[in-house]
Amino acid sequence: MKTFIVLLFTAFSIQFGIAQTYSGNQEDIDKILHNIETFSSHVNTSNYKMIGAAYTEDAKIFPQRGDIIASRESIIKYWILPEGVKTMNHKITPVEITIVDDTAYDHGYYEGTTLKANGDKSSWKGKYVIVWKRVGDDWKIYLDIWNSI
Repeated sequence: MKTFIVLLFTAFSIQFGIAQTYSGNQEDIDKILHNIETFSSHVNTSNYKMIGAAYTEDAKIFPQRGDIIASRESIIKYWILPEGVKTMNHKITPVEITIVDDTAYDHGYYEGTTLKANGDKSSWKGKYVIVWKRVGDDWKIYLDIWNSI
């Protein structure tokens, strides 16, 4: 019986666990991970100015439905929620981060919950790819693409 429980636990761990692979300078990886957390924090607090600051000046986003959106100003406008709507939870879970010189890319999953103006909650999740650029001592989002699962 003990062996069966260990095998069952192992099977579930393999099936539902997300292996993370990070390649590059650890300080840079830590900075990107920090920026990912900070980005979600700004989404959760509707801090649109700081959401915009996470992107390079020449950034582009590729939302699931719609055209490519270019420029920090246009990206900020995209992220602004309608009156009465609030993101209650936004979380990004990177699966892989790879740094090559002054460029990095990562991909993984996102999830969250939105509170609608009528009080209803909507949960969502999906997958994403981000291309990062080193800007001075920081890492900023250059290309951001996502779609729902």
